[in-house]
Amino acid sequence: MKLGSMVRARRTLAGVSAVLLAATLGATACSNSDEDGGGAATSPTTSLPGNAATGSPVKIGFISTEGGGVVSIPEWRQGAEAAVEYVNNNGGGFAGGHSIDLVVCKQAEEPTSATACANQMVEQKVAAVLTAGTSQGTAIVPIVGGAGIPYITLNGVSQLDVASPDSFALASGLPGTMTATATAAKAEGMKSMTIFASDGGGTAGIIEQLGKPIFEGFGIDLNVVAIALGVPDPTPLVASGLADNPDGISIIADAALCTSVMKAVQTTEPDINKVLNTVCLDKNVLDVVGVQAVEGNMGITATDVFSDRPDSVLYRSVMGQYAPDLSLTGAGSSGYQVLMAMVNATASVTGDVNAAAVKQAMQATDKVEMPAGGGITFSCNGSAFPMMPSICSTQLLYGVVDDQGIPRDLQLAG
Repeated sequence: MKLGSMVRARRTLAGVSAVLLAATLGATACSNSDEDGGGAATSPTTSLPGNAATGSPVKIGFISTEGGGVVSIPEWRQGAEAAVEYVNNNGGGFAGGHSIDLVVCKQAEEPTSATACANQMVEQKVAAVLTAGTSQGTAIVPIVGGAGIPYITLNGVSQLDVASPDSFALASGLPGTMTATATAAKAEGMKSMTIFASDGGGTAGIIEQLGKPIFEGFGIDLNVVAIALGVPDPTPLVASGLADNPDGISIIADAALCTSVMKAVQTTEPDINKVLNTVCLDKNVLDVVGVQAVEGNMGITATDVFSDRPDSVLYRSVMGQYAPDLSLTGAGSSGYQVLMAMVNATASVTGDVNAAAVKQAMQATDKVEMPAGGGITFSCNGSAFPMMPSICSTQLLYGVVDDQGIPRDLQLAG
């Protein structure tokens, strides 16, 4: 199946999808320093077993958001490649001992290259297509799904990501971000919150429609302030959002807008309580606004990097051996998670490992643990979020932000 006449419609959705991609990156670990705040040095690792895969190789596709002029995250691919090395060399393979032959295609976060990658996956007859996240699901899913290939994404962005029967969005995405933000706000005793949201393609309206009932369920009044893309100085909008003296704020935007909003908040009301996803805890943001602007506030993440949980110890050990130059708290964690989640989901598969077998295994998942997820589970049987049946989880983690901008002492929300 080719792109054909759907190009025009996809382009009209690009503004919404690109902003939602930034929003769902709140499910990615934060990247705050080359040394991970020193946490890696004090967190235990383990020797990896010499348990190589013995079964025949199975092609698994990985579409990497890489090389584009606006968004390029090669760390997602590198994290997945590290996980493949572990599965093949140390983890005994997947789905009955098969090794993984990772078929990588890089797309530039626009329809033409995304479509080319989708067609390549069909031509290569992969058993599944994986990605950490892309706004181009509308281009990819019809092609791979039409060929019977399951599309497994960590972060669901487009409508097809979260609604197609061929798609499995493992992380909780925007609904989970809303739930975790409300959970953290309630834990801090907040009764009202203002969210400053990028308004590319009307995204702020989507956030308000989804967020208000979630926050009401926690007894919190929610006000969403839309900030148009490209606004040179959001200070007047920030001031209006603070005029009613909310108990706290949050921001759903890309790093650039988060930086400008945070600067305005620091000027207008620096001591207000904040609940921030990891886009706003990124090193590039904190280099401008200062870590003191976020320290002691609540942060949201989907990756448990530093605890003593066995899956977190394994994550640190695998990355230390196969991707030592990647930050443990950086974007590589998402590539690792989506690859290892597919391995966990297909653990019971026997016989031929093909697209049909992988899809059936994904559809049967019920409370499967997310690797390095701090207890987060995913269920792709339609039970997690019935309004968006392809979303497989409602859970994220939240904790107090430390002096490196990293959420610690994580608790489960959702």
